[in-house]
Amino acid sequence: MSSSDRSQAVGGKRSYEVRTYGCQMNVHDSERLSGLLEGAGYVRAPADADGDADVVVFNTCAVRENADNKLYGNLGRLAPMKTKRPGMQIAVGGCLAQKDRDTIVRRAPWVDVVFGTHNIGKLPVLLERARVQEEAQVEIAESLEAFPSTLPTRRESAYAAWVSISVGCNNTCTFCIVPALRGKEKDRRPGDILAEIEALVAEGVSEITLLGQNVNAYGSDIGDREAFSKLLRACGTIEGLERVRFTSPHPRDFTDDVIAAMAETPNVMPQLHMPLQSGSDTILKAMRRSYRQDRYLGIIDKVRAAIPHAAISTDIIVGFPGETEEDFEQTMRVVREARFAQAFTFQYSKRPGTPAAEMDGQIPKEVVQERYMRLSALQEEISWNENKSQVGRTLEVMVAEGEGRKDGATHRLSGRAPDNRLVHFTKPDEEVRPGDVVTVEITYAAPHHLLAEGPTRTVRRTRAGDAWDKRNATEAAKPAGVLLGLPTVGVPAPLPAVTGGCGAE
Repeated sequence: MSSSDRSQAVGGKRSYEVRTYGCQMNVHDSERLSGLLEGAGYVRAPADADGDADVVVFNTCAVRENADNKLYGNLGRLAPMKTKRPGMQIAVGGCLAQKDRDTIVRRAPWVDVVFGTHNIGKLPVLLERARVQEEAQVEIAESLEAFPSTLPTRRESAYAAWVSISVGCNNTCTFCIVPALRGKEKDRRPGDILAEIEALVAEGVSEITLLGQNVNAYGSDIGDREAFSKLLRACGTIEGLERVRFTSPHPRDFTDDVIAAMAETPNVMPQLHMPLQSGSDTILKAMRRSYRQDRYLGIIDKVRAAIPHAAISTDIIVGFPGETEEDFEQTMRVVREARFAQAFTFQYSKRPGTPAAEMDGQIPKEVVQERYMRLSALQEEISWNENKSQVGRTLEVMVAEGEGRKDGATHRLSGRAPDNRLVHFTKPDEEVRPGDVVTVEITYAAPHHLLAEGPTRTVRRTRAGDAWDKRNATEAAKPAGVLLGLPTVGVPAPLPAVTGGCGAE
């Protein structure tokens, strides 16, 4: 479709595309950026636009390796497209924008707007100012101007939603630049959080994921050490809210009252993602992680005692500066003992602006790679064995869309068990919609998914499924040619490779 065709397809309104990199916080921020743009009169470009839109927004990450090279490569590919499309604008926001600021416009002078993590609400104004003044607008706020949840949001899922409870982080992990870019922790008022959740449930949402850079430190900014466990329990009183998850917690703040709230609140799911980073006390100290191996394993033991079927996952960095073979073996020991359902493993590499990048004892890449392969092989074996323990169990699976890439060919559907394991199941004869809940028996286990090959035992149609129907009917009713794309429905990406500040490497 040509640019002129696209302009006609959206009825003369300016179209937009948002490209997101990084953690769940960025994913949720992009929902807000979409909401802001649609509130300003823009319409979403087709899913296959690939930069062929009137406004292209990059929501960047400063954590991933070579994040800046990837950004400038993508910007370079858009330069000739912008030349051919009069009035096209390009905006760059997020953590890399907060860090690099004027560098972006200097290296890519065709960029129109650069904005930071603290002022995403200014995007429509900055775009209009750049258009009128015909020059780039760079505006980076040094502190949060307004809590992002007050901004309009275009939710990507009809039944599952992110809910931010805090922004920023008070930790000083030596491998992480996120606190410097997101700022100190700022907590939302509990009443505001619960009001947002209740409003989402009223719209048909049945699952929410509480988000924070260090989610279980919630309360430190408002002076209540038990605020997070109280919030979990309060979620349990919201009628119609079936599943509650949270990410990512820090072991330092993982207290007994949180474990009790998880165990005693029925709609808080038996799932925990808790970054380990290293099993070596020496390396943990060098990372400025305020816990040690015994403390971490003690939390795992307490969670399993209170919630026997909990699925526990983690993040691990291999090859941190100064890591010896003995340090690495301590990490392997923790992995064997903790028996994680899943582990996201990262090969350490320098991140500009972090203390670790200047440390002595940088590990040769070939050593890091060899350790990484050993750890990955061990975790793959453990994940498979842990999944095999699910065979024969009957599970309630919340149906998702887009989780099973082969579902069309295999005549299956996919969804998530309460502990967030991915389950593929035989498609039943009756209609099943994303957001509905099915009961199935697990017959086979692979390292990264479960399979239910027998007939579906029960199908429960839900308000969430109704919400999915309503959203699709609304999209279908739009004037012919308005291709905004089907909503991406499903549990918000449960555990991306980068998980917040403490889980990021």
